[in-house]
Amino acid sequence: MKKIWLKTPLGLAVALATSHVLASGFALNEQSISGMGSGFAGRSSSAEDASTVFGNPAGMSRLKREQVSLGAATLFAKSDISQTRSTFGGQQDGDMVPATTVPMGYYVKPIDEHWAFGVGFYVPFGLITDYGSGFAGRYYANKSEVTTLTFQPTVSYAFNDKVSIGFGPTINRISGELSGMVPNPLSPGRNDGKLKSTGDDTALGFNAGILVQATDRTRLGLTYHSKVSYHLDAKTKVTGGVFSLLGVSGQSYDASLDVDTPESVDFSVTHQLNDDWTLYAGTTWTRWSRFKELVIQNSGLPPLLSGSLGTVAEEQNWHDTWAHAIGTAYRLNNQWVLRAGLSVDQSPANNTDRGPRIPTGDRTVISFGAGWTPVDDVTIDVAYSYLWEESVQVNHTSATRGAYSSTYKNSASGLGASVSYRF
Repeated sequence: MKKIWLKTPLGLAVALATSHVLASGFALNEQSISGMGSGFAGRSSSAEDASTVFGNPAGMSRLKREQVSLGAATLFAKSDISQTRSTFGGQQDGDMVPATTVPMGYYVKPIDEHWAFGVGFYVPFGLITDYGSGFAGRYYANKSEVTTLTFQPTVSYAFNDKVSIGFGPTINRISGELSGMVPNPLSPGRNDGKLKSTGDDTALGFNAGILVQATDRTRLGLTYHSKVSYHLDAKTKVTGGVFSLLGVSGQSYDASLDVDTPESVDFSVTHQLNDDWTLYAGTTWTRWSRFKELVIQNSGLPPLLSGSLGTVAEEQNWHDTWAHAIGTAYRLNNQWVLRAGLSVDQSPANNTDRGPRIPTGDRTVISFGAGWTPVDDVTIDVAYSYLWEESVQVNHTSATRGAYSSTYKNSASGLGASVSYRF
């Protein structure tokens, strides 16, 4: 199979790439507000509410009453882009990541002393970057938007008071849009063309976990989130600029793209120090090394485009990552629990292939949260996280798209709230 690397103008913006806010790569951490408050430390061992459907399905065995939990987190990201050099000029920076809200919802019902059933709805991957058509690096990135929505029916089984297991198949829906500007050979830097690709797919995966009450005060949890393999049916549309010169502006073509979201393993420990203090620690490994390249197949193209757009690939060469977190919770009284956490997370991108679509580095996150139980049946959780990244360099050169280089310094804030009702 012949591949055209995305170093040609017509190859731009026909692969699916994303950015991130509060987790590595294009993963999202915001599946639990109570977990968010402690920096997601103890995610697979805490099992404090119905969000354990995601954190560790085995944790449903600890919930002795029927429970529903609904919440959302709003993410605000900022990129400080400096030292920009661009052959064709343009804007240096801007609000490339709009504010984004991530919903979540869970339900758990104990069946008997051994079995429990639950369902979950959450967003495991995705986000958006939107630079605008006047961005200095517009020939390398314009807009990238990807969303995955997951529905997970789940069962857990408790062998005894010490050991439980859980399993849930996941039904995952991905949709995305990627666009980029294409230079006009007759007026480089002006009268740009544009490529826009959109696609979606539904695919299956699974989550599984084990929870062990090692001592009266210490729990150990291990959770596996499987990879999910998508085959996106897409459309590629070309407009303006060079495409007008070729007489194909406004045309759309069938396309397809295979994408794997990676598997991950989370191990964590929850230790109840005394009646007031609880300590959490956790580590997560994610197999981002699956993300070597993105290859898109376009069909039905006219002869003028088939050579450059028939098969297009974008090189990524990501590597596996580790994330580590510690956290604590303090029970102020019967109504209030205060939380805090700190986490560090590796970036999967390398310095050679890092581009303006995913300009991320290693990051540190500090989190604070609180849980309020005004009555026995209701708990309201709130959380705030702040993330900052190391500075990273983006440096690309192309004979047709010119040179673009910048220094990126990214930061983000997340604010979340949820309510849990027990009946």
